[in-house]
Amino acid sequence: MPGSLEVPAVRIVKLNNQPLRADGEYVLYWMTANRRLSYNYSLQRAVEHSVTLGRPLLILEAIRSDYRWASDRIHQFVLEGMRANLKRSRDLPVTYLPYIEPSGGAGRGLVEELCRKACVIVGDDFPCFFLPAVNRYIASIIGVTFESVDSNGLLPMRSASQVFPTAYAFRRFLQKNLGPELPRLPLRNPFEGRRLPALSDVHLTPILQQWLCVSEEELENPDRILSRLPIDHQVQPAVMEGGSEAGDRRLQRFLQVQLGKYGTDRNHPDSDAASGLSPYLHFGHVSAHQVFAQLSGQEGWTTDRLADARKTKGSREGWWGMSEAAESFLDELVTWRELGFNMCYQQANYDQYESLPSWAKQTLAEHANDPRPYCYSFEELDESRTHDRVWNAAQNQLVTEGRMHNYLRMLWGKKILEWSPSPQEALDRLIELNNRYAVDGRNPNSYSGIFWVLGRYDRAWGPERPIYGKIRYMTSDSTVRKLNMTGYLRQYSKRL
Repeated sequence: MPGSLEVPAVRIVKLNNQPLRADGEYVLYWMTANRRLSYNYSLQRAVEHSVTLGRPLLILEAIRSDYRWASDRIHQFVLEGMRANLKRSRDLPVTYLPYIEPSGGAGRGLVEELCRKACVIVGDDFPCFFLPAVNRYIASIIGVTFESVDSNGLLPMRSASQVFPTAYAFRRFLQKNLGPELPRLPLRNPFEGRRLPALSDVHLTPILQQWLCVSEEELENPDRILSRLPIDHQVQPAVMEGGSEAGDRRLQRFLQVQLGKYGTDRNHPDSDAASGLSPYLHFGHVSAHQVFAQLSGQEGWTTDRLADARKTKGSREGWWGMSEAAESFLDELVTWRELGFNMCYQQANYDQYESLPSWAKQTLAEHANDPRPYCYSFEELDESRTHDRVWNAAQNQLVTEGRMHNYLRMLWGKKILEWSPSPQEALDRLIELNNRYAVDGRNPNSYSGIFWVLGRYDRAWGPERPIYGKIRYMTSDSTVRKLNMTGYLRQYSKRL
């Protein structure tokens, strides 16, 4: 028997008051954030509509060329994901259209035109960057129901009605409320055991004549596509390959080889303990639900091993009933990652300085005019031209590879605060450098890390220091003393 297609109601939001058209020609799934064909509540909801209405399923996965920070790095990662989705879709009862906008605004009207013949449109409910505004706009101009579906994390975003000030507070909430959600994961393959009608080419030919979708052959050579797009060609493709197949390989390697040392070694740059999953989670090539399902399966875990929710106190260890390494990883995957979604979903100014806690803004204001022993220009930071070898190495890794070691990202941010003319300018620089170069930038979790540098999710620390005030302080010297990073510094001290 195939699994139930029913998606929890708390994960579905109707964005307009338009009707569902039962006589439409197809169900449209507009794939923007959950760029995968498995463990995807948005896709599952679209399949449910297709089965109920007896209509074909059409998937549009598109990427614009005129968004901020558009580059070869981001585009290639997405294109590699499209290539994987196109290949996999051949074995599924679905029509998949990958569209790459050739110039700014060239794709305007495509979604609206597809909606004219759709029974219903299903989209991804992602609370960050420009995606919420685009969803709202499309919903306001079309004449058919637009449903936005949350497939971001284990906890539905709308299960929490408050913004949590700390990871500890959010962890306590999770320990009392997440348990019932864990057995209700999205289906690995929502098509299994179901027969959907095929979509005739005659329905799409007029549309495809105006908006040319890329072929599988073109996606095999993304360099040729990138070279003719009006995007930032100075930011070269990342070292990691994009797509669900590459993400699956990354996940399997982590679970089989690296997980055992995650809890003890992940902070050491010379170790190979970090999961490397963040870019795949950001672009939806891998689902947090998939990661959890495979990790819990490997651990032989069942929900009866959860600690009693009535007795939990927000501790990082002991609630899951898994190995120490697994619990350490789940605290990052669930608590810290979904804490960012909690903020972005509920607070529209999540990326603005004003969203910092009051105590942080006060202490930073009190020290805003403190002398800076070093004050670098943005260009000097961008080009890794500081006096600090550790910071330069971290920046070099970010620029050349599209990623940065997680622990060093914290130090990297603290030094930008210390070396900038003001905390407000430090924030602007953090956002610009991270979102331009990091494959996993422009994400709720990356905004959590950036704003943590300035006090979000933290507390006041003593002693009070120049520039930082009561903001947590970090130094490169202490980092070198604490961590194994000789090989890291040797590798990244110069641009590759």
